[in-house]
Amino acid sequence: MSEEPRDDAAAEQDAEAAADPAPMTLSMPVVDPWARPAEATGRASADADPNGDSTAIDRDDVRRLEAQLIGGPRTLKRREAAAEAGVSLLSARKLWRAMGFPNLDDDAVFFTEQDREALTTVIELVRDEQLTEEAAISIMRSIGQMTDRMVVWQIEALVEEMVVQRGIPDAQARKALVAALPDLIEPLEKTLVYAWKRQMNSAVQRLALRAEAGLASHDGSMSDDNPLPLARAVGFADLVSYTSLSRQMNEKTLAQMVQRFEHKCAEIISVGGGRLVKTIGDEVLFNAETPEAGAEISLALAKAFTEDDLLPAARVSLVWGRVLSRLGDIYGPTVNLASRLTSLAEPGTVLTDASTAAALRNNEKFVLIPHQPRNVRGFGEIHPVTLARGTGTGLILD
Repeated sequence: MSEEPRDDAAAEQDAEAAADPAPMTLSMPVVDPWARPAEATGRASADADPNGDSTAIDRDDVRRLEAQLIGGPRTLKRREAAAEAGVSLLSARKLWRAMGFPNLDDDAVFFTEQDREALTTVIELVRDEQLTEEAAISIMRSIGQMTDRMVVWQIEALVEEMVVQRGIPDAQARKALVAALPDLIEPLEKTLVYAWKRQMNSAVQRLALRAEAGLASHDGSMSDDNPLPLARAVGFADLVSYTSLSRQMNEKTLAQMVQRFEHKCAEIISVGGGRLVKTIGDEVLFNAETPEAGAEISLALAKAFTEDDLLPAARVSLVWGRVLSRLGDIYGPTVNLASRLTSLAEPGTVLTDASTAAALRNNEKFVLIPHQPRNVRGFGEIHPVTLARGTGTGLILD
C-alpha cells in the first residue's frame, strides 16, 4: 500500500521526534473541562431547567455545595458557638469581624461545628500565649481579606472561561459553575494549602538569612535601630496613556488589557525573585530583597511592555530604602519616592534616585545616566538617574 503524501508540518514533527524520541515533559492537554455529559455527574445538565429559565440557580446544587464548604448544617447561634469555644461573645465577634463575617442577630442560626472548631483553634493560640489577642485579630483579618479577594478572582476566572469555551451568556455561566464547583473544591483547597506552605517557607528563608547575615546594608543609614525595619528595593510600573485608552475601549477589551498587564507583571516579578505587593488599576507596586534584584525586575518590566504589541509602554521606577510592612502592604518615604519617580520617567524607561544609583554603581550589568536635579513634592530637590541595561541578558522568561 502506498503512503499518502505528508505535509511539511508532519515532516517537521517527525524530525523533532527523531531528535528527542522520549521527551521528559509534555504540554498540558487541551480539553474542554465543561463539556461533560449529564450522566457523568448524575444530575441534569446545568443548562437545563424544568421551568424553561436557563439562568435560574438550582437550589439543591447550592445546598449541596454549602454542605461541602462549611462542613455540615448550620446548627449554632453566635452565643452558642462562642460558649462552646469557651470565649466571650465580645472576643468571638472581634475575630468574626476580622474574618469578614456579617453582623448577626442573636437568634440567627449561622454557624456549624466547623466554625466552632476554627474559633476554638484561634482562641487556644491566645490562651497558650502563642499569640496576643491583637495579633490573632490581625492574622484572622489577613486570612479573611486575602481569601475573599482570591475567591472572587477564582470565580470570575472560571466564569470567563465558561463564557469563552462554551459561548454562553455570563448569567448562564454562573449558574453552570454552581453545578460544576463541587468537583473543583478539593483540588483548589489542596493547591491553596500547598501554595501557602511554599510562601511561608520562602518567608522563613528570608528570616533566617536576615538573622545570619544581618540586615542588608549599602550605606550608613541602614542601621538596625531605624524605625522602618526592612531594607527593600521598591518599584512601580505604570502603563502610559491608560486613562485615554480606557475611554476608547469597551469593558471586555479593557479588562483583557488590564489582565494581560497584571499577568505579565506577576510573571516577571516572580522570575526576578521579587514580590508583587498590589495592583492599582494600571499600576503595579513590587519589592525585592536587594537593589540588584529590583533593578533586574525593573528593566525586564520596561522591556516587556515596550516590546508588547497589545499593550502601551510603561514608566518604571526603583528606589532602595527602608519600608514598613503592614497588612500585606508596604509604607514609608521609599514607597512615596518611587511613586513620584514613576511620573517623571519617560515611557519605556526606568528612573531611580542617586542613593539607589550609588548602590548599583559598581555593577557592570547596569548603566546609570544622571539627570538634572528635580524638585519633587514632599522630598525637595532630588537627583534622578535613568537605569539602563549594561552587560548580560537580564531576566530570562520561559
